[in-house]
Amino acid sequence: MTMRGHFLLMACLLGAAAAARPAELVVMVDSTANMPMALVDNGRLVDGVHKEIGETLARHMGRQVRFVMLPRKRLEAALQNGEADILCAYMPEWMTGDYLWSRTVFTTEEVLITARSAPRLHAVAELSGKPVGTILGYLHPEMDALLGKGFVRDNAPNMESNMEKLAHGRVQHILITQVVLDYYQRIRRQPLAIHPPLSVATFTTRCAVSRKGRVGLEEVDRAIGLATRDGSLANLPAHPR
Repeated sequence: MTMRGHFLLMACLLGAAAAARPAELVVMVDSTANMPMALVDNGRLVDGVHKEIGETLARHMGRQVRFVMLPRKRLEAALQNGEADILCAYMPEWMTGDYLWSRTVFTTEEVLITARSAPRLHAVAELSGKPVGTILGYLHPEMDALLGKGFVRDNAPNMESNMEKLAHGRVQHILITQVVLDYYQRIRRQPLAIHPPLSVATFTTRCAVSRKGRVGLEEVDRAIGLATRDGSLANLPAHPR
């Protein structure tokens, strides 16, 4: 065989190998997220709701999943630039970039919790002017709408830090989703001493789909539909692994 023949054969073999590999679904995840949403070990996503969503959707697309971990403040620009295909378990109101938005993945509730050492609140309006534990980089449009300038944020890098601040009296109120609260109250050696949670808002979370990614909105929606029908997304945030 001539040298040219060898090159042609090698090119064919490489092309066949590339064609045999499943296409990727690149899923972006906030590297500062905590369980039950995400467990990150040495920069790798090893457990949590985000991992299960990504794996489930990739399976229904016939794609190989790959996770890209970035801190919250860098997610939006990276997704807009096509560094990942999707970012799931978010709402359009939480993001400022230009994306396509999928059908609903799951529904969750945001609640306000107050330390039992402080007076119990009966309405969000009573919180005006009082510091509230929040996560740096996360938007809370419902609180902005309810309190305006009276919404005073006390930012932490993640929810674990927020709960430690509340446990040690450094903050009396924090915003948290009900599923995350249930998870940590279950695993903490000493559950937080809090009043009954005060509901702030109910969210139907979706996937932000990059306009520069390798998957289209129709393909994402089809995968979510299949996963919903076969039950693989049923009660996903309520039953983390």
